[in-house]
Amino acid sequence: MSLASAIEWTDATWNPVRGCTKISPGCKHCYAETFAERFRGVPGHPYEQGFDLRIVPEKLAEPLRWSTRKTVFVNSMSDLFQDAVPDDYLCAVAKVMEMADWHTFQVLTKRSDRMGELLRTKLRSAAARSHIWWGVSVEDRRYGGPRIEHLRDAPAAIRFLSVEPLLESLGTINLRGIHWVIVGGESGAGARPLDKEWVRSLRTQCSKAKVPFFFKQWGGVQKGKHGRHLDGQTYDEMPALTVTGVPRGAERTKRLAEAGTFATGWNGIHVAAERLRRHVTP
Repeated sequence: MSLASAIEWTDATWNPVRGCTKISPGCKHCYAETFAERFRGVPGHPYEQGFDLRIVPEKLAEPLRWSTRKTVFVNSMSDLFQDAVPDDYLCAVAKVMEMADWHTFQVLTKRSDRMGELLRTKLRSAAARSHIWWGVSVEDRRYGGPRIEHLRDAPAAIRFLSVEPLLESLGTINLRGIHWVIVGGESGAGARPLDKEWVRSLRTQCSKAKVPFFFKQWGGVQKGKHGRHLDGQTYDEMPALTVTGVPRGAERTKRLAEAGTFATGWNGIHVAAERLRRHVTP
């Protein structure tokens, strides 16, 4: 967890899952993979296995220990809705988010079909909570367009789009049922270009639909040189945050104990699987 995230639209990050696999053009220059693979093979490091998928049950109860309100990006180093992440573990993550209701959680995925299905079924309770925001990545029309429709069809209280890295003009998009749009260019080595007109089009559409618009960055190999001003100003609009008091005393102890119980159960499964992996790996 990072309590001082460098991501412009959040305060902190929480990673109860680590690692991922590429599924679309937006994944080509994944910052999380680049970071994680630097530490592959380093004994004892959280990313000793590089960007291989791992559940991290010891992180499950973490947000319940934070006594001040945070806006929390869930799984900045992964995708919660990968096929290999068990439904029951997803439910445990969602339960923690429900219990830690003084925070605002931002869940972002490229696996929008699975997220939509679970929000209609096993995660329906979490979907209805206004302090949990559910979003999809949209990098282009071919892959991003269907994700928007999956999200719109899901029964979520707050839905958002992370249009980053924006790789082409999206044309006219349907913003009905969407509560927030983040737009940004790709950064780092090999960064693909971002056209100003693509960004202006989305800003105009958000303005007409009265959807908060957040422009994160122009990106580039050295993103700091290009900044995040659009036509001379910054755009930091966000949905209104749900304000809930931090529980004290017995109630907070009760929630921590409940989260600790299912975290312990998942940790046992995780440890057994890790021992098997080490035993069978040449």
